[in-house]
Amino acid sequence: MKRKKEIIVKGIYTGNARGFGFVTAEGFEKDLFIPPDSTGGAFDGDTVLVKLHPTFHKDQDHRQSAEVIRIVERGITEIVGTFIRGKNGGSVVPDRGGIHFEVQVDEGDDPLTATAVTGHKVVVKITDYGAPGVPPKGKITEIIGHMDDPGKDIESIIRAYRLPGVFPEEAAEEARRMPQKIEFAKETEEVRIAREDLRKWPTVTIDGPSTKDIDDAVSVMREGKNYILGVHIADVSEYVTEGSPLDAEALQRGTSIYLADRVIPMLPHELSNGICSLNQGEDRYALSCIMTIDPNGEIIDSRIGETIIRSDAKLSYPGVMKLFEEEDSSEIENALKAQGYRGVKTRTSDLVRMMKRARKLAAILKKSRHARGAVDFELRECEIDLDENGRPVRIREHEHNEATELIEDFMLAANETVAALFYWLDVPFVYRSHLRPDPDRIDQLKLFIRSYGYKLKEKSDAIHPAEIRRLLEELKGKPEEAMISRMTLRSMQKAVYSPECGGHFGLALDYYTHFTSPIRRYPDLQIHRIMKDYIHGRLNEEKRQHYNDILESVCTRCSERERLADEAERETDKLKKAEYMSEHIGETFEGVVSGVIGRGFFVELENTVEGMVTVESLVDDYYNFDETHMRLTGERTGNTFELGQKVKVMCESTDVMLRTVTFVWAPDPEDAAARPDAQQGRKSAVKKKAGQNSPKSTEQNKKSGGRKAGAGKGIKDVKSRKPRK
Repeated sequence: MKRKKEIIVKGIYTGNARGFGFVTAEGFEKDLFIPPDSTGGAFDGDTVLVKLHPTFHKDQDHRQSAEVIRIVERGITEIVGTFIRGKNGGSVVPDRGGIHFEVQVDEGDDPLTATAVTGHKVVVKITDYGAPGVPPKGKITEIIGHMDDPGKDIESIIRAYRLPGVFPEEAAEEARRMPQKIEFAKETEEVRIAREDLRKWPTVTIDGPSTKDIDDAVSVMREGKNYILGVHIADVSEYVTEGSPLDAEALQRGTSIYLADRVIPMLPHELSNGICSLNQGEDRYALSCIMTIDPNGEIIDSRIGETIIRSDAKLSYPGVMKLFEEEDSSEIENALKAQGYRGVKTRTSDLVRMMKRARKLAAILKKSRHARGAVDFELRECEIDLDENGRPVRIREHEHNEATELIEDFMLAANETVAALFYWLDVPFVYRSHLRPDPDRIDQLKLFIRSYGYKLKEKSDAIHPAEIRRLLEELKGKPEEAMISRMTLRSMQKAVYSPECGGHFGLALDYYTHFTSPIRRYPDLQIHRIMKDYIHGRLNEEKRQHYNDILESVCTRCSERERLADEAERETDKLKKAEYMSEHIGETFEGVVSGVIGRGFFVELENTVEGMVTVESLVDDYYNFDETHMRLTGERTGNTFELGQKVKVMCESTDVMLRTVTFVWAPDPEDAAARPDAQQGRKSAVKKKAGQNSPKSTEQNKKSGGRKAGAGKGIKDVKSRKPRK
């Protein structure tokens, strides 16, 4: 019998807290699944060789299984984390999410360990990667400071994720040389002719109250029965030229990063808050997408060009809502007065009328978007208010209202228009692609919702976004809405940047790009250069080849930096949430079950804080885990915990180092399960089934939940995250 040839591939390893891992390898659409006994001692980021198994992992993704046979190159040589004093040394808990091990440090080998105390943030060089059951060892090379010192907690996360700090001197010097005003008297006649002067158009910006990097402004007018929508975007490419020190650093950063207490900008403040920002009353260079839209929301004509604009007023989302709901135009009037405007009342009236037109147009665009089947997932983001010492004093869900949706609708229209135009021009470009969901994930979703009486219809073996939207609308107001909406969201793929136009499934668009935020996203800046080269007739064969050569790597880099920024933002939010909840130990809250696994369930509170209720804490019964329906069910009481279910919980403990919150179920006294005769003092357990969590994960959960609650401090600046556009 002929022996089958072994298939060996190379890829990047990503570990999981439960012992298994995944390998991302070229040529495989899905990551390879690495069972706990097949990791070969690999760590996150390691380049590894793996041998494919003839089996597939039985999860919703049906991934190919494999085992690590050799570590080609280590991806992690040092970690940043929190030191915990122990006998003759101690251990270091990593600050970076995704690193699921602690590093042991011995006092005899490391002089700095003798001075370190529990809670110190340290940098550790790994000297021994250990083996299964044997922890890695390392040497402390730097003590950053104590976690209770203002700002050291987030500084440690910044170091752990290798986020950028100060700008390199060459780039900083280039920024310092930038003018902070446009001096039209010095302009050449050629520049004046090339740019369309739109400074007399009624124009406003709408952002969060504290936003300083303003990269978009809008104008809305009527032309007969049609609307004229002008979306004006800061012309950053006028100042950041390809190959310059500023450009090299911007590409390296990829995106601005909005942490709980600070912003790490893609561009220096001289540009991001200065000459590029569309500040009210200031002349600014822009790239404008001007669209003619009919009463049905169809874009019947458009043009794109270099312009000069001047924003009449910097409006905020709360201010616009006051205008819409209370006819309060004070924000507009105050903005005009601050600039010394002549005829404030007349201009205020003009802008109020424009905003009412904008409101009507946004409603038309939204209706059109819904008609084509665009999917609206209500993603919950948070805003964290900090005191002067960086301590979280309030956490709340980021407000999503008619004002934020208005700007989103206008930006979507501009991004689609630009993408479609340059697709049909057949020039190299950067698209924002959101591919169709994986069929295996949709099959799993269909199986899950069937037991609740819902169905998804497919045509030609491909789901249409309108069908996803229909499902979400059918769920409105139902008890299972939150649960099935979450499962549906998890079935979607992640949007990425690509030189290929793959369409945007979620928006139900064939063409989509990111054109509207060049101050904080490099892909937008990249396509601005392409657009300007086209406008000026510079897209010859040499230039096209140049873009074809670089765009693949630019897209890959930007997608990677976006993922890293998202992860760092999540970790800082989790840190501040754990810190906030450490002040609310013993208090009771109402929340919604946001996740269910074999060892417990997660609960998300109204303020977006998420914590876990372990099965060990459910002393009223033995609970079985139903993986198909994501549900825990008590054998005797019949109590169930499933996605989307409302529950009351008490905050039992927090672990600021691990950024976790532990809840216990706190049912109302009249609940039968809460009666004394139901509390038999037994330790609840889950009867294990094939494919469930390993004992190792339960031990890790006990360990994280058992640490004494800490109280890490933050930093002084208080800032809200910039809403996504």
